[in-house]
Amino acid sequence: TMKYAPIFPHDDLEEIGQDVFMVRGSFKPNSVVRFSRNMAIIRSGQELTLINPIRVNDRVEKQIKAVGKIENIMRTGGFHGLDDPYYVEVHNTKMFAQQGHTYYREPQPDIVLKTTADLPFPKAELFCFEGLNQPESALLIEDDGGLLLTCDSIQHWGNRSHCNLLARILLPLIGFPKTTLIGPAWLKVMVPKGTDLLSQFKKLLEWKFERLLGAHGTLLSTDAHEAVTNAVEKTF
Repeated sequence: TMKYAPIFPHDDLEEIGQDVFMVRGSFKPNSVVRFSRNMAIIRSGQELTLINPIRVNDRVEKQIKAVGKIENIMRTGGFHGLDDPYYVEVHNTKMFAQQGHTYYREPQPDIVLKTTADLPFPKAELFCFEGLNQPESALLIEDDGGLLLTCDSIQHWGNRSHCNLLARILLPLIGFPKTTLIGPAWLKVMVPKGTDLLSQFKKLLEWKFERLLGAHGTLLSTDAHEAVTNAVEKTF
């Protein structure tokens, strides 16, 4: 049906930690550019939470259902929400998000994320950025040295898979080299002038984490804390 956004090219389900999975997919903001987009999945008991969910084909949806039951979705960034209606309506999921999303107004959150207490899985911390134009948060999953899950704020670009040719040419020109970075588009659009982001990132860096998965780019599986520290120093 045309009721929902189309399914864009994506990979299979991948296990990236204890009870943590990912699907690397993509997104086309217009007719000419396609770039990578990632969904993380956290399992608690048999319950799955899809973080910044992306719609997948039947085969990969079966892979997801084979590891647990799709119960919740969670939006952690303002530009992400394209596929939320599909999961809420077709899979009858609960929606977790911060208050104040206006880029994608629907669905409204069932549970408003403010503190770690609001999370549908244990052994995790929630970090909410303050004073932005749209809500943005990050999650620390406390396993195997720590996994930092971000949306647009921090991204790691190890390669350009799931980007079409035009995107591959454009990305380095618009501030997305193959490295760990603070999202340049996010800084421009989401962060009002005069916001003290440096002290917020310093607070985030009090967390210990070895690995990083943003909503774009690729998984960084080692030395992520150092990479993010460098990215923050470079940006501010």
